[in-house]
Amino acid sequence: MSPTFFGHPRGLATLFFTEMWERFTYYGMRAVLVLFLVAAVSTGGFGIDDRTATAIYGLYTAGVYLAALPGGWIADRLIGAQRAVLAGGLAITFGNTLLAISSSPLGFYIGLVVIVLGVGLLKPNVSAIVADLYPEGGARLDSGFTVFYIGINVGGFLGPLVTGYAQVYFGLRAGFAAAAFFMAVGVVQFYLTRRHLGTAGAYAPATAASRKEWLHLWVGVGLAALLLAALSFGWIPVTAVTLAQAATYLIVGMAVLYFLYFFIAAGLDAEERRRGIVLLVLFVGSALFWSGYEQAGSSLNLFAERYTDRTIGWLHFVIPTGWFQSLNSAFIFIVAPFFAWLWIALARHNLNPSAPAKFALGVMLMGSGFLVMAAAAAIVASGSKVLPYWLIMTYLLHTFGELCLSPVGLSYYTKLSPKRFVGQMMGMWFLSLSLGNLLAGLIAGEFDVNNVAAMPGQYMHIVYFSVGLGAVLLVLSRPVKKLMGDVQ
Repeated sequence: MSPTFFGHPRGLATLFFTEMWERFTYYGMRAVLVLFLVAAVSTGGFGIDDRTATAIYGLYTAGVYLAALPGGWIADRLIGAQRAVLAGGLAITFGNTLLAISSSPLGFYIGLVVIVLGVGLLKPNVSAIVADLYPEGGARLDSGFTVFYIGINVGGFLGPLVTGYAQVYFGLRAGFAAAAFFMAVGVVQFYLTRRHLGTAGAYAPATAASRKEWLHLWVGVGLAALLLAALSFGWIPVTAVTLAQAATYLIVGMAVLYFLYFFIAAGLDAEERRRGIVLLVLFVGSALFWSGYEQAGSSLNLFAERYTDRTIGWLHFVIPTGWFQSLNSAFIFIVAPFFAWLWIALARHNLNPSAPAKFALGVMLMGSGFLVMAAAAAIVASGSKVLPYWLIMTYLLHTFGELCLSPVGLSYYTKLSPKRFVGQMMGMWFLSLSLGNLLAGLIAGEFDVNNVAAMPGQYMHIVYFSVGLGAVLLVLSRPVKKLMGDVQ
């Protein structure tokens, strides 16, 4: 009898630990990135202003989601998912090593680009291999993904704890070194145990068609390298903020053009058009939700660093700022089972909210987290630091919002899309996440460290917008539910 992993194929353990270390590295590095960028040059940081630092953060996190699209294509058409995961892990390790040792900003930013490419190769394809382990699909596949997602949250919880501690006690770049080391552990683990995956995500031999696609890939790589060189060496004069703004306009333009094509020229029938309206609403709601939620690594991270009393007096210990980035994963462990029970209990009494209603609740819960931050900022504006409880409550409310919105969005994008457009619509879902992350970086840049008095009002603007948007979505949820037809 072949060995199993909690009753699942042994290959799931390979993927569990690979994804765990990748998420450890991603969330760990993300927790210390902005803190490094704004830290004074005398302490080893880059000493750049908040607006530029948060724009870089937005470009990086947005790039990770965008890179998943070509990453999936490369695996499907050229090298297979297993090789893509291995190459992605090596790239993430190398990129974080560059962050840790680069002596110039240029080397550091190239390291960020390499990480983006690595995550784009690894992240979508490791999930695809999980699905390949269960050709029968059904409840066993759902159970396998549940175990897999535990690995994601274990990594997301541990990463900021380790990198945050390393940054405080071993130097500003030590967090990046820790991320590189543990990603290397993940790569070695994957390489040594990939035999347990069998043919799941295996390489398909080259064909005449794939050789042509290799040419397309190398042309694309060459053009991207040329653009990167032009930006790096100043041939195209640009700042991080203007680049983030331009990328935002570009992504919005791509989304508008795609949905225009989808509704006008894609040959949809009446029912598919109605469902397409729901997909458009979910796209907008997703982008705006993540623009608030992703303040976690930028403006909220800086708030924890500058305005939160992180000292535990009786232990004589100062909580590293990056540790607050572990709260989301910790809360998911604690409250996700409750949410799963709640939806089932409500369904028994025919009270389970529809997908659009859950989406609206998610946006409103995210906005209510910033109501807490507005109150905390008012205390800061009066000249005092605040206790960590304010941030903890904000992250708890944001986690509630995520649990309402995130599983629903991805699930309904697959259910509502016409079968011939499922792959493209998955791309649009990633595009909404990318747009949200870009907006998050730009919004975070509007907080002025020299104008603390304006901070409560700025947080309240986020509250008004997000809670107002959520309320509109809630009002529209009933007619939107009708547009979904018989999709449950």
